[in-house]
Amino acid sequence: MNALVEADDRLGGHQSLAVAALQGRAHVLELQERNASERVRRSLYALAAEFTTIAAWSCIDVRDLDAAQRHLHESATFAGLSQDPPTGMRVWINLAMLAYQRQNWTEQLAAAQAANVTTAARRDPFFGSMGRMRLALAHSSLGDSRAAQRTLDTAQEALGKATEDDRPRWTAFYGPAELNHLAAIILNHDGESANAEAMAHRALAAIPAEFQRNRALATCQLALAQLRQGEPEQATATATTVFTIMAGVSLPGRMRSLIGDFHRDLFRLAPSTTYARDWADRMREEWSRA
Repeated sequence: MNALVEADDRLGGHQSLAVAALQGRAHVLELQERNASERVRRSLYALAAEFTTIAAWSCIDVRDLDAAQRHLHESATFAGLSQDPPTGMRVWINLAMLAYQRQNWTEQLAAAQAANVTTAARRDPFFGSMGRMRLALAHSSLGDSRAAQRTLDTAQEALGKATEDDRPRWTAFYGPAELNHLAAIILNHDGESANAEAMAHRALAAIPAEFQRNRALATCQLALAQLRQGEPEQATATATTVFTIMAGVSLPGRMRSLIGDFHRDLFRLAPSTTYARDWADRMREEWSRA
C-alpha cells in the first residue's frame, strides 16, 4: 500500500494505480475469510478502506468522478467496520475533495464538517488542521471569504501544535508546504492574487522533491496568481515549468483542468503574443502524450 502512495506522490493518479489498489483490496478481503481475532479483522478492514480510498483518489485525480464516488462509498463502509479514526478521517477528506471537483459546494461543506468532528481531528491537532483546511476550501467555494480566512488561520494554528507522531504513510503529503499550497488556492479563488503568489512561493520552497505532482499543482497556482496580476509573460514561463516537473509523463486529469483554466485566461489577456503561441504549441505537444 505504501508503494502505491509513493507512486501517487510522484506521478499523480492514473488508471493502473487504481487497478493495483483494487487488487490489493481483493487480497485483503480474501484474508478476512480466515480465522482471526477481532483486532486483526479491524486492521484488515482498515487496509481494505485504505486500498479502496487510493483507488478513489486516483479516479479523482484523473477526473473519473463517478468511479471515485462508488469507491468512496465502499471505503466508508470498510472504514466504519475498522473503527480506525485516521482511516475514517481520510474517507471524509476524499469525499470533500470529490465534491470540490464536482462543484457541489454544499456537499463539500458537509463532508469537511464531518471530517472536523471525527475522533482523529479531535484528538490530534495534525488531523484537526487537515480537516480545517478542507473546511476553509469549502467556505471559499461558497463565496464566504471571511469564514475561509478565519478557518485557514485556525488550521495553521492547529498545525503549529502538532507533534511528530507515528501516522499513516498517506499523511506525509500534509504539512506547512501543503497548507500554503491550499492557502494559495483559496486566495486565488477569493481574488487575492498577490497573497496567493506569496503562498505558492512558500509552498514551492518547502514541498519535498518526491512530491512531484504536488509541486506541479502548486506551480499551476503560482502561474494563475501571476496571470491575474497582469503578468502574462512571467505567468506563461511559470506554467511551462509544470511540464518539466512532471518529466514528460501524461498529466493527471485534475492538473490538465488547471492548465486548461490557465490557457483560457492567457488567450483572453494576450492572444496574439509570441509567448502565448509558443505556449499553445507546447501544450498541444504535452496533451498528445495522453
